[in-house]
This record gives sequence, structure tokens and C-alpha cells, in this order.
Amino acid sequence: MTEAAELPPAPEQAREVFGERFTDAVRYAELLAEAGVQRGLIGPREVPRLWERHLLNCAVLSEVVPQGVTVCDVGSGAGLPGIPLALVREDLKITLLEPLLRRTNFLTEVVELLGLDHVTVVRGRAEEVMGKLPPVHVVTARAVAPLDRLATWGIPLLRPYGEMLALKGDTAEEELKSAATALSKLGAVTTSVVQVGEGVVDPMSTVVRVEVGESPGGVRFAAKRAKAARTGRARRRRG
Repeated sequence: MTEAAELPPAPEQAREVFGERFTDAVRYAELLAEAGVQRGLIGPREVPRLWERHLLNCAVLSEVVPQGVTVCDVGSGAGLPGIPLALVREDLKITLLEPLLRRTNFLTEVVELLGLDHVTVVRGRAEEVMGKLPPVHVVTARAVAPLDRLATWGIPLLRPYGEMLALKGDTAEEELKSAATALSKLGAVTTSVVQVGEGVVDPMSTVVRVEVGESPGGVRFAAKRAKAARTGRARRRRG
């Protein structure tokens, strides 16, 4: 039996959540079950629960993303949560940021196949692209790293008064508590844990929300960001 054959039919909630993009969501699920498994992007055991645990779990993040903003999905991997979010929210401008070539190749293929014109794939690490990519309103992440480490990568990519939305599991409250000092040093002003996806996924998806003030990443990153911006301007002038 192939991995694709193990992919269950899409649940009724998927039709409601993805709407006009439902067919594209099905195609994405098939790609994850086939090429995603073959290339080692997801484990074969995840195929039977792709819809509930992955696609829908990520798509409901849209409930807490403001309208018409720019988003950077850090450590996008196989496109989670960035691609489900893009399928339900064409008002967003999304960058899928991923350092590994085999993953960015997969992401590029998916974006082109599904016609996601509002999505850009960028290969690189968060710490490498700061100052090279325009700061965004929202940074998203899922299963990338513990919150304190994730924050050091994601928060400096934000615009002033932006927010980081991290999909977490049962340890969300505990991680937030242990990361409090690090988050404060990085310019966080408000933190919270919110549940999304009521009536769609059970259990609901847990999101750690970190809102920043006027200096995302703190003073040290503000100086680093300014230096990177100056270097970029100098290069453009020379070019």
C-alpha cells in the first residue's frame, strides 16, 4: 500500500475552512502524503492524521491573524503553518522562510502548483535574512524550537508593534513562563496563550502570542538591523 492510499478523505470541516480553495487543500495533502514522505519532510505515520493534526490545525491560526498584513513563516519546513494559512487567507502576503534546500524546493513546487501568488519562498535562516527582508507584521512558527530560542529568531524580523504567533502544544503556558525574561529583553510587551479552532479541531490549536513594542528584538537587534539596512542601501547604490 502506498502512503498516498493511506491518506483519509478530507473531513467536512475542511470544506468549510478552505472554502473555494478546498480542492487545492486536498492537492496539498496529497503532496505531503506522497512527495512529503518520500523526501523525508514528514513521517509516514503522520499521513493518516494529516487533516486534523496538520492542515486544519494550522489553518485555524487565521483566526488570530489581522487582515491584509505581511507574514513570515519561520522554519516553514513542509509549509506548516504557512501554506494552510495562505489557502484560507489570500489577503495576506506570506514569506515561507526555510534554510534547507530540499524543503525550499518542495515549497516552491507547491506554491507554483497551487497558484499561490501571494506567497514567496526564501531559503535562509532567520538570523541571516534580518535586514535583507522587509520587516513583517506577523511571524508564525510551528514545532521549530523552544519558545525562548524561537523568539531570538522570529522577533527581530518583526515591524514595530508586530506580533509572533507560535503554534504550541500542552507545554505552551510552561514555555511562556520560562521564556518571560528572554522575551522581555527581546522587546515583548504583551504575551498570552489563546485557543483557536473551536468546532474545527479537537483539541483546539494552542497559540502563544507575543506582541512587541517599538524595538522588536531589543536594543541590540535594533542596532544590528540598522547596520544591515545601511549595508543593503550601499550595495544597491553600487549596483
